[in-house]
Amino acid sequence: MSETFRPETLDQVSDAISWANSDLKPLEMIGTGTKRGMGRPVQTAHTLDMSAFNGISLYEPEELVLGAGPATPLAEIEAALDAKNQQFAFEPPDLSQLLGVENSGTIGGVVSCNLAGPRRIKDGAARDHFLGFDGVSGRGQAVKSGGRVMKNVTGYDLPKLICGSYGTLVAMTALVVKVLPKPEKQRTVLVQGVDASAAVKALASGLNGPYEVSGAAWVPASIAARSGVSYIQSTGEPVAALRLEGFGPSVEYRCDSLRKRLAEFGATEELHTENSVAFWRETRDVAPFCNGDDRVVWRISVAPTDAPGVLDQIVPTVKGAEAYLDWAGGLIWLAVDAPRQGAHEPIRDALAATPHGGHATLVRGSASLRTGVPVFQPQPGPQAALTGKIKDAFDPNRILNPGRMTEGV
Repeated sequence: MSETFRPETLDQVSDAISWANSDLKPLEMIGTGTKRGMGRPVQTAHTLDMSAFNGISLYEPEELVLGAGPATPLAEIEAALDAKNQQFAFEPPDLSQLLGVENSGTIGGVVSCNLAGPRRIKDGAARDHFLGFDGVSGRGQAVKSGGRVMKNVTGYDLPKLICGSYGTLVAMTALVVKVLPKPEKQRTVLVQGVDASAAVKALASGLNGPYEVSGAAWVPASIAARSGVSYIQSTGEPVAALRLEGFGPSVEYRCDSLRKRLAEFGATEELHTENSVAFWRETRDVAPFCNGDDRVVWRISVAPTDAPGVLDQIVPTVKGAEAYLDWAGGLIWLAVDAPRQGAHEPIRDALAATPHGGHATLVRGSASLRTGVPVFQPQPGPQAALTGKIKDAFDPNRILNPGRMTEGV
């Protein structure tokens, strides 16, 4: 008979996991369940419901630090930060529309999946702002690592390991993250009419200058034509976008200078605060592939200079393929009309043919698709062996979210 355990204390979490170990009964660990559609489906008889571990337990705006239970809704935390004019620097995406769920999920889900938005190119990923956690390993043992400041590591930096592990190593009961002040102003410089190859060069030019670019993206004409930003939609042209943030006079000066630098690539224009915010929200939340779009969606990480070549190999040859670039070309969001196989073979073949390789992760697809094809980039032998040893150290009996990332892990 299937059971759901809802522990309310760290000791109760330890007891539940220890029981699961004694009977070799794997557990699917969830908070609010909004990230269940990411990763491989977990086949378990029992569920470990961590929803009781919610609420902000620590917030010191002057120290730029916030602590909360992993099941704390992201919206609740962002509201608290907004009241103090602060934010998560890594700009976590709201994938609720993409994944077809009701809310943006929890801070634990963001950390467990290491999610970050366009500002990652400037301020890093969730992993870089994750300071510490309390929890229970797959062995049923209490674990505590990190704390309230960045330079607090005397041994292994376990927060870096746990972040992005999709709940396969530790059941977190508390976590601490770094926050930063919101910028006073933002503007976005647009370069119009550029294809992917020219766009990557323009984005690199902006990033290599003294402009402190905090977002660098490219959208093709098809996506521009249905953008929620009226100016971009009205032009219907492919566009490269670079975001500048900071104090008002500084942003204005850098914006003028950047437009002059980018003039060689094409006509330039600006999006001011409201339209700029809307554009980067669409980019962050993968809005071009939401709102009734049921295509399979991939997240592909490559060297920025390789992105145009990857698009040239995939988009013309795969049915319904459409893509846009973030992180100056380092991140490709790709949608394909291939519900059975997800076009995983041509995608991975394209990555294998690039000079620097890359990683493709299946973000949206049916449960059968996510069971039948590799969701994450297959690891080479030595790396797979290391991953297995890490799992053995934390969860030798494969109790927590078994098979979520790959078979056996």
